Amino acid sequence: MARSKSSNGWLQEHFKDQYVKASQEDGYRSRASYKLIELNDKDRLIKPAMTVIDLGAAPGGWSQVAADLVGHKGFVLASDILPMNSLAGVEFIEGDFTEADVFDRLLLALNDRPVDVVISDMAPNMSGIADVDQPKAMYLVELALDMARNVLKPGGSFICKVFQGEGFDDWMHDVRTSFSKVSTRKPNASRARSREVYLVAKGFK
Repeated sequence: MARSKSSNGWLQEHFKDQYVKASQEDGYRSRASYKLIELNDKDRLIKPAMTVIDLGAAPGGWSQVAADLVGHKGFVLASDILPMNSLAGVEFIEGDFTEADVFDRLLLALNDRPVDVVISDMAPNMSGIADVDQPKAMYLVELALDMARNVLKPGGSFICKVFQGEGFDDWMHDVRTSFSKVSTRKPNASRARSREVYLVAKGFK
């Protein structure tokens, strides 16, 4: 079946993308890796020997970066409803983390380790219709925030992709009730036309 002009345009842009090229050269699973690298360079949230939970981890770009940052004394626990190929230094649990049995498996895998950072690059499958996509996106960030509140140790941090639009301001206000410092970032690797920004929340109360 012939591709549409918009599909061809996206493919051309994708393969010309400097971060796509860099990810292939550097061995990262996705261009999204560079978003977390830039966020961490600025905010220094993920450090050696920490415990990190990566929500919506597949295909593993953020988990790769997190595993490098925490080193062999740290622990990265990744989860996604989609399968993910194994990664050195990362334990992966497939399933919906909002379901009780999957959540229990995550807690079991943590083995009472205090969680320092929760990261989430989750996004719904986009239709291009804002009135449909935005509620789905906000639902995911609400789930991620709920997970962070359940597992983070006092003083812990939360990094989450969120799309600007209806519900964004209310959600940001909600985040501020649980963290002492909340900022938004737009990494260079985030495409300029995208409504996505990254929330960086520090000092879990």
